[in-house]
Amino acid sequence: MPRSNNKKSSTSKADGAAPSLFGILAMLTALLAAVFYVAEQNLDKFYIFDLDHLQDLSKRSIAAHGDDTKAIVKYIVDELSEKLPNNINVQEEWVFNNAGGAMGAMYIIHASITEYLIIFGTAVGTEGHTGRHTADDYFHILTGVQQAYVPGEYAPEVYPPGSVHHLRRGVVKQYKMPESCFALEYARGWIPPMLFFGFADGLSSTLDVQTLWHTTRITGREMIGNLLRLKI
Repeated sequence: MPRSNNKKSSTSKADGAAPSLFGILAMLTALLAAVFYVAEQNLDKFYIFDLDHLQDLSKRSIAAHGDDTKAIVKYIVDELSEKLPNNINVQEEWVFNNAGGAMGAMYIIHASITEYLIIFGTAVGTEGHTGRHTADDYFHILTGVQQAYVPGEYAPEVYPPGSVHHLRRGVVKQYKMPESCFALEYARGWIPPMLFFGFADGLSSTLDVQTLWHTTRITGREMIGNLLRLKI
């Protein structure tokens, strides 16, 4: 009989522990959901880049340097580094970027939890899937032409130098750079979930470990550095 009582007692304790663990997980989930909701409603307070300024800056850089992409990039980075000296990466570190079947190269100018700003492009052309993202993406064409397509349309969207291709959050398109094309790409919203799309091709098809490492190193350095400066 004592043994039976002991078993019944230990079983009761185990049964009591499970609801407690479930309750803790439920509370943590609710807390994270609340934090996410509040942050989501106040995302615009975390942004340091102005949409109108980026568009104006892109147009001025094109007017000043025409088809000289290298000079255009320097013009843009110089002005941004004067305006936001603590949040701009002035090291022109180019790495390949394979995502959605498209291949190009990128220079990360800024990366944080709520924003990224890069130069993305290719000198030989590419085509692929935009991805369906948790941020709005603004593609400021600097040189070359980008085309985009959505199901049901019979003509492509065409974006020449000086124009902006706004890929809205949650929207997906096919896109193409028929020949050499470079753009100032700005995303604002939740950036970390976008990284899965950015790394998927490297992990599943190209298996280019060196490029993955450099991309991770630069992105992590910039994100952590901006967090330490209280830039979310």
